[in-house]
Amino acid sequence: MFLQKAFTPKLGLDLAGGTTVTLSPVTQNNASPPEEILDRAVNIIRDRVNGTGISDAEVAKSGDNIIISIPGVGQNEAIKLVATTAELRFRQVLAVAATQAPQNLATNAPTPSGSPSGSASPSAGTSTSPTAQPSKQPSTKPSTQQSITTPSASPTGKALSSALTAPTPAASTPAQDGNGKQQTGQDGKNQEQGGKKGQEAKASPTAKATPSGQPSTPPAQEPNAGIDTTGIDPAVLQQFNKLDCSNPANRGQGVQDDPKKQYAACETDGSYKYVLDVAKVVGTDIDTASAGVRQGTTEWVVQLDFKSKGAGEWGKLTTAAYNSPEPRNMVAVVLDGVVITAPVIQGPIPGGRAEITGGFDQVSATNLADQLKYGALPLKFNRSSVDTVSSTLGQDQLQGGLIAGIIGLGLVVLYCLLYYRGLGIVAVLSLVVATILTYTAVVVLGHNAGFRLSLPHIIGLVVSIGITADSFIVYFERIRDEMKEGRRTLRAAVEVAWVRARRTILIADAVMFIAAIVLYFLAVGGVAGFAFAMGLTTLIDIVVVFLFTKPFIALLAKLKFFAKGHPLSGLDAERMSDTASTGRTTTPQEA
Repeated sequence: MFLQKAFTPKLGLDLAGGTTVTLSPVTQNNASPPEEILDRAVNIIRDRVNGTGISDAEVAKSGDNIIISIPGVGQNEAIKLVATTAELRFRQVLAVAATQAPQNLATNAPTPSGSPSGSASPSAGTSTSPTAQPSKQPSTKPSTQQSITTPSASPTGKALSSALTAPTPAASTPAQDGNGKQQTGQDGKNQEQGGKKGQEAKASPTAKATPSGQPSTPPAQEPNAGIDTTGIDPAVLQQFNKLDCSNPANRGQGVQDDPKKQYAACETDGSYKYVLDVAKVVGTDIDTASAGVRQGTTEWVVQLDFKSKGAGEWGKLTTAAYNSPEPRNMVAVVLDGVVITAPVIQGPIPGGRAEITGGFDQVSATNLADQLKYGALPLKFNRSSVDTVSSTLGQDQLQGGLIAGIIGLGLVVLYCLLYYRGLGIVAVLSLVVATILTYTAVVVLGHNAGFRLSLPHIIGLVVSIGITADSFIVYFERIRDEMKEGRRTLRAAVEVAWVRARRTILIADAVMFIAAIVLYFLAVGGVAGFAFAMGLTTLIDIVVVFLFTKPFIALLAKLKFFAKGHPLSGLDAERMSDTASTGRTTTPQEA
């Protein structure tokens, strides 16, 4: 919490507002989609926005429309999260051309033009991590060499480290082979590729003519000069020549491309356009997807595990790409019709595992992993409306919930002090420790797992006050039972009572935790949030009782105030005697 400088919990939809997106299905003849397909779309979207059940996002059907309410995000983020179909294709690159003129730099290698994408972060120093750096950086290689780019430049100008590779622990350093060509390790980047792309950018006319100090292309030159058109569908090649990726409207975001046909596509930032072969591996071949940081670097990647059939097709695809000349030794990752990245395959990748890189941060990597993990939408949707909504309950209800919690906590503290006196101080301090741990857990989960505090969560936390206090009462009563009639000293009673009390505490908390788990997995929305809060506080109760309450009472047992049974200690003879059955009282023995 202190490392992240996060000290306040994130609030849910009912307390802080958010964004509401209404999606309308696109069908032939505007017919209503089948109910089962619409239900499947609802479940997939719910998994995307609230896969853990703690983000307080809501997904509901309204006729044929789907209404999604996401707390605490802007309109653009909400649209990207729910409106994409998440159709993933892995396609071999057949041809590629730049759509933007390269910048005039010290070398002839292509670099990101225009405004750099979010994944290309210029850096002044040399680094083994995959980051694109300006070509003015000092280099041990002659600057006149065509193949020298930045330490690693991809065809898109993005910072990519062999964006599709078998997972490896760390990046390796580029080296030269005997022919003077740049080679890369498993996690390096193909620098020769950048030089070739620069040559293609000169030889091929682009849709955006920008003076760059280079000789202009002769008017009579063929549009496909320098491109190997072998095996390319003429119709697709014609689309490729007409495609202007410099215009964002032409990049095809959201297009459901046919995986059985070749396809002309744009890079996400519009810097390159591609002719892609039929998809040999698709999103349904993925078993699981997760976001993580590559070992030895700070780069976020999306890690993929393929199913048995997908693993075999993936191995064949990477083998075919590896044995092909440039640029056909590249495999493009296409999401919803747009190329995310198109790395060079530096060797066959067996085993059914791969990584996608592309300058991701934690949020974008997690979102892409969720989209791939939970599957593609079975329908295409149009956004009917996108609205920013204020909180439905507001600060008044939040303050009311907090006041209710304070009142409940105060009553428990008052009861413990009046009935248990000195031992009540132990209960109060234990409740304070539990409150601090609960608040810390809520804040940390909010900034790392998407947990948002809503009224159902607050109710679960308030109810847990009584559950936590019950554990103290069980232990205190066991101590009193052991000390009645002077049978044991306080020190001995503390240890013997703990052996018996902890069994009862664990059984009670186990029953509560099982109920919370069942409710969490069977319910959705606010009820699942209530169950999560109740399960969280049950675990915190066990931690506090075992690591704070019992050791603290063991320390107090050494004080004469408690050992001799002072009237204010809560362990005095009057309170522990059984006068109804024996008619006598005894004083606790000093340890």
